[in-house]
Amino acid sequence: MKTDDLIRSLAADNGPRMSLGRALLYGFLPGVAISLLIYAVRMGLRPHIFEMFAEPRLLFKIAFPMAVFACAGPLALQLARPRGNPRPLVITLLVLLAVLAAAVVVELSVLPHDLWRVRLIGHNARFCMVMIPLLSAAPLIGALIALHRGAAQNPGLAGATAGLFAGAFAASLYATHCPDDSPLFVATWYTLAILIVMIVGALAGSRFLRW
Repeated sequence: MKTDDLIRSLAADNGPRMSLGRALLYGFLPGVAISLLIYAVRMGLRPHIFEMFAEPRLLFKIAFPMAVFACAGPLALQLARPRGNPRPLVITLLVLLAVLAAAVVVELSVLPHDLWRVRLIGHNARFCMVMIPLLSAAPLIGALIALHRGAAQNPGLAGATAGLFAGAFAASLYATHCPDDSPLFVATWYTLAILIVMIVGALAGSRFLRW
């Protein structure tokens, strides 16, 4: 079906339709509930985390994936529409990546060289690589089901963005448990874990979001 044909078909449909944004919310929330259950059973909050909120690295570790999450959801919606405009949101994501890169540069500039590897590896790199994709699974499925109501011009890209949306949510949740606060650790292991979710989302989206 051509894009113009789809738009005419949607315009001709006079029945009530749930907005794509509301569908994404309704699809995502059950996945969030499942992720929170896994989090509560398997991890839980880091001890004394509320006493540590004055620590800038801890705040950054939590706030950065939350900012990506807040940007990726609207971006996924734009990519799921026939004539969406993703450019402003893509620019915002690039700015966030620049902020992360700057945080890494600052970290490396104040650390002795012999601590770089220690901060990079941290204490839970392997656990991070497992848990972020695991916490992302149910939200990603819910997001893909919701975005199936749209008409993505590039289903693989829309699916990858849904993976970014789910992965960033999972990373922000995981950050409240993780004892590794270094921006170098976040830039390496959180990013790799989210990329895994994005690849899964792209593969699933290329098939499931096709119209």
